[in-house]
Amino acid sequence: MQFLKILFWCLLAFIAAVFTISNWNTVQIQLWGGLIADVNLPLLLLVTFLIGFVPTMLYNHAIRWRLRQRLATAERSLAELRTPHPDFAPPLAPAQSPERETHATVPPLSAPSAVPPGVA
Repeated sequence: MQFLKILFWCLLAFIAAVFTISNWNTVQIQLWGGLIADVNLPLLLLVTFLIGFVPTMLYNHAIRWRLRQRLATAERSLAELRTPHPDFAPPLAPAQSPERETHATVPPLSAPSAVPPGVA
């Protein structure tokens, strides 16, 4: 594929060289204020091509840059949404303080009685 690309560019350069050599004529261009410029035809064609191509190329690059920035922002936000955050973990049951545990687990002391509880 690389060979075909090089072949295409060489063919295009050859055609441009043949066109330039065969059309090396001066052209008169009438400018403002009665000025007349003598310009070679290949140079005139190159300048007019660049006047049309460069603004279009700059616009295209600006659009592509803006779209890349938007895509990068969307990918970052998507990556943030996919990663779990500790802030969104379900809340754990509140831990009991040590005083409550000791009072709840140790029954109150009472004097031993000969009568079992529940029998009056």
